[in-house]
Amino acid sequence: MEIASAREDSLLAGLIGRGIQLSRTPLMQMAEARAQGLFTVYKKLDMDAPERAEMTLPAMVDAAEAAGFDGLNITYPFKIEVIGLLDELSDNARAVGAVNTVVFRDGQRIGHNTDLWGFAESFRRGLEGADTRHAVLLGAGGAGVAVAHALADCGVKALTIFDTDAARAEALAALVAGNRPGCKTRATTDLAALFAADRPCGIVNATPMGMAKLPGMAIDADLIAPDMWVADIVYFPLETQLISTARARGCRVLPGSGMAVYQAVRAFELFTGRPADPNRMKATFDVFD
Repeated sequence: MEIASAREDSLLAGLIGRGIQLSRTPLMQMAEARAQGLFTVYKKLDMDAPERAEMTLPAMVDAAEAAGFDGLNITYPFKIEVIGLLDELSDNARAVGAVNTVVFRDGQRIGHNTDLWGFAESFRRGLEGADTRHAVLLGAGGAGVAVAHALADCGVKALTIFDTDAARAEALAALVAGNRPGCKTRATTDLAALFAADRPCGIVNATPMGMAKLPGMAIDADLIAPDMWVADIVYFPLETQLISTARARGCRVLPGSGMAVYQAVRAFELFTGRPADPNRMKATFDVFD
């Protein structure tokens, strides 16, 4: 899909979600815009804030469009609900069934999913040359859907999906098989048995496990071997227990910062029609640490 043609000298955007005060997205977007000489206003539109207690998502999107916003980033819990408010979806958003970036252009609302591209770009850069014959994905929720498609786009030939909700894992396996027929997919309910019968080359965590408020790992540490690569999408903390364990065992690792930065890179390009500098946005991301 063609990148939006935005105003030449400004960026007006915002982030809609709940509990978003610690999000790194606003600072990354503003810093990149200023570095490119753009006047920028980027608002955190936290729907948990008292002043929005009675406000609905449709009303918030309407208000942003009426105020002349170039676009919006969308996060939990609105990535699916927002689809009903849009005029058009990108191929990625349609495949994933979730939107995290909305562009206002020529009276139209266009939904994109930059999580998919963000993880794929992070994987290509951070795990170049990795063995992609078989990967295991932990988590089949909203983030897992994007990561599953991204793994297929990065050349994973066989993808096994595990989720505590077995039906959700089965549904994602079927979805990816339909959208990415070059990737053989299946669901599993027993990781230990899977690893004994068909040990994967890599592991990706797309669950919330490992977050500061949800410590731990979504997989038994004994299943991680030195010849595997291990990726996480959690970035707070950056060194999750999964990444720390895998690193200690000699695995190639991909922390969650990559996906966080590259999804923002793509969103900036969609908002402004300008290429973003990934290194500069990563430096802004790192300021938080």
